[in-house]
Amino acid sequence: MRKELLELTSALKNRILSEKESRSGLYTGLYIKGEPGAISSPSVHDATGDRIIHVPSVTLPDIKKELGDCSRCKLHGGRSHIVFGEGNPSADLVFVGEAPGRDEDIQGKPFVGRAGQLLTDIIKAMGLERRDVYICNILKCRPPNNRNPEPDEIAACEPFLIRQLEVLNPVVICAMGKFAAQTLLKTDTAISLLRGRFHSYHGIKLMPTYHPAYLLRNPGAKKQVWQDVQIIMEELKQASQAT
Repeated sequence: MRKELLELTSALKNRILSEKESRSGLYTGLYIKGEPGAISSPSVHDATGDRIIHVPSVTLPDIKKELGDCSRCKLHGGRSHIVFGEGNPSADLVFVGEAPGRDEDIQGKPFVGRAGQLLTDIIKAMGLERRDVYICNILKCRPPNNRNPEPDEIAACEPFLIRQLEVLNPVVICAMGKFAAQTLLKTDTAISLLRGRFHSYHGIKLMPTYHPAYLLRNPGAKKQVWQDVQIIMEELKQASQAT
């Protein structure tokens, strides 16, 4: 059985590498269950049904390099820095926000302003540190005057976010705010109706919740965010116990 699996693995690997060389666009490889890898990649299973083979795919630095000095949408003209994202590349939990603000644009880091401090407080309340999670946004450049992201800007930037999430392959994604949740879930349902329960993003559990900036304006909603966070904490606990 082991010999047959190795032969099958070798054949699949050669086919995937061949396809990678012959086409442009996303490339995702095989991965071990629980390790960072591709969301939609093919896999070889053992008798227990676990994915057992790992073929290295792209990395976060690869994606950042491909993004380059991006000029794919009109936002590039007014930015100071591209805010790619930061944190633990093996994180079980990924936070996805809307777009960089003024402080993020200046520093080139996600969630470093007032809303970022509140997010840091939330992460600490979960018993974690920022270095334990990964944080990024739907957009990687600041919209003028912190206006809402526009459809063409999301369309230009989302492919890079998708690839980041493929590589990260977390246990849970926390989508903060309307634009993050609706973009990832491809829905126009209000965030108030989406939050409070898990949704599926390519097999990954996704929890929509309110954006920290919204909480600064509406502190009464902190209770609901904490309810969402507790659901996430329980899921992470169960995932940890299962490994």
